[in-house]
Amino acid sequence: MSRYEANHPVRLAVTPGEPAGIGPELCVQSYNEFFGEIQPIYFADPDLLCERARLLGIDITLNDWSASEEFVSGKLNFFPIPLRSPCKVARLDAANAPYVMESLRSALTHCESGKLQAMVTGPVNKAVINDAGTPFSGHTEWLAEETGTRDVVMMFVSDSLKVALATTHLPLRAVPDAINQQSLTQAIQITIEELKTKFGIDEPRLLVCGLNPHAGEGGHLGTEEDEVIIPVLTKLSKTGLHIEGPVPADTAFTKHRLGTTDAVLVMYHDQGLTVVKHQGFGEAVNVTLGLPIIRTSVDHGTALDLAGSGKGDSKSLRGAIECAANLARVFHGDREMFVPEAS
Repeated sequence: MSRYEANHPVRLAVTPGEPAGIGPELCVQSYNEFFGEIQPIYFADPDLLCERARLLGIDITLNDWSASEEFVSGKLNFFPIPLRSPCKVARLDAANAPYVMESLRSALTHCESGKLQAMVTGPVNKAVINDAGTPFSGHTEWLAEETGTRDVVMMFVSDSLKVALATTHLPLRAVPDAINQQSLTQAIQITIEELKTKFGIDEPRLLVCGLNPHAGEGGHLGTEEDEVIIPVLTKLSKTGLHIEGPVPADTAFTKHRLGTTDAVLVMYHDQGLTVVKHQGFGEAVNVTLGLPIIRTSVDHGTALDLAGSGKGDSKSLRGAIECAANLARVFHGDREMFVPEAS
């Protein structure tokens, strides 16, 4: 199966991320929960996976998917990416940064070719990758550059929330300058279009937050709402899009607001992620909107303090895999297969 066809299993590329972190063991802990309709392929060093399984006392059997591209249920199916240096649990090593990047590149290539239908990424350590000489501000930005995608939107989804970000990984002082009418228009249009094509929502309703306290208080607490946000929302609303805002961020996530919207667009990272992670840390899924491929990710970091302990919770990784499979089905036409609760 080179490209996805309706009613066929969905195959996904999973990158465990930083080898010294919790990613590899989350893969080992959860791989056997997927078979049949969802088929994850782990782009990793098989010896690393076996060593982490041994450390946790978990018996695993591997299948080198690259040999025949046949998925074997009950086995951990992997695509071999060799480590560049021996890996010790919880000890970061810049020598393995190229391994992390090769895992990402290979997974992306298989998704772009159509052999795999979605990409799920585990947590990486950005500092280690940068220390190794590769500029890297995050998966979202890297994937956009690698795929030649000009504009992407980061969205976090859980059982009851979908939160999109107008800006991603920026210092707080740089946020206002990054929000202009063009960039905000793109973020809104991408979010609404992806809610239609990948989440199966025919007429998405979007709630847009202000940047400043009280959404600027009529210009007394900032002018970005009057100069940028309101003009954009007014213009787009006239095209028939269902958009409300700008609303103060401190009331955007109240029950009555969320009851009349499908997603919330916030202006910067912590404005939205604080709410998402308070609601259920480790239970949300990071989805990159606007890419030519489907990409989801866990909502947590490398958790070096938990690596090797067996105490890590694989709920977010399982959710990311399930969400990616559901998005792939909707995107390729199997809208009846979509399970909203998994998104």
